[in-house]
Amino acid sequence: MALELLDAGVMAWLQHPPRRGRPNAGVVVDPDGATVVDTLMTPSQYEPFAAALDDLGLRVRRIVLTGSSVEQVGGTGRFNLAAVYGSPQASVHLDQPPNTASWRALFPDEADAFDEVVTRPVSHVVASDVQLTDAVVVLATGGQMAENLVALVPGAGVLFAGAMCSFGATPLCWQGDPARWADELDRLVELAPVIVPGHGPIGGEGEVRELQAYLRACVAADGDPGRIPPGPWDEWSDREHDVVNVERAHMLASGDDGVPPSMLRLAGLA
Repeated sequence: MALELLDAGVMAWLQHPPRRGRPNAGVVVDPDGATVVDTLMTPSQYEPFAAALDDLGLRVRRIVLTGSSVEQVGGTGRFNLAAVYGSPQASVHLDQPPNTASWRALFPDEADAFDEVVTRPVSHVVASDVQLTDAVVVLATGGQMAENLVALVPGAGVLFAGAMCSFGATPLCWQGDPARWADELDRLVELAPVIVPGHGPIGGEGEVRELQAYLRACVAADGDPGRIPPGPWDEWSDREHDVVNVERAHMLASGDDGVPPSMLRLAGLA
């Protein structure tokens, strides 16, 4: 793993292969220091990332969290002097004790590492679009959760979409809304030609449209994962997420905003 230079002062940290538990992160450099977009999950992930930043002499001044999963927030404690920017929902989640038992069930390959993960609370709540630095605009969106953030670097034509995009890996939408998520992608795809997802390789409009089509197929499945038609997602990892996404969409259509039972099973809670 290494920092991939996308433009002057704009870098991505990508983990392969794309699957649950292998999140990406981003870095944008301003004159006063660096903004990190998401912080990875466990020490084996965020320590090499932090070391690469240290080697470049970069001081991390800000963290932007695109969601509140441990995949985005696990490394916040590693950057203990940085301001932490997150949505109101992420702020609430990070003020609560972590459910490490669920982390271990969802990410068994990293189960032993979670004893070392200490997250930090959100220090700055972002509820609407804001010019964070000269280089970075933080935009409020949602769908993967009720409230997500993305980080846009207009000067470089790069969008760090984080939790809002997954390329080559099946997304997981147990606390959001697949229909809204699909609609929000219409806005995000217009923001920049280069999109760094929370999982998978760097992409653009084509990859976003594939994700959008998958989410809409989950909604149209009307509660039956078997009704998802063939598509590019046939080659994606983590297809066990299908049942969660379809069940969540069906529950919302029925007026039920609860956690899908399939997600409780996946997280070892049922």
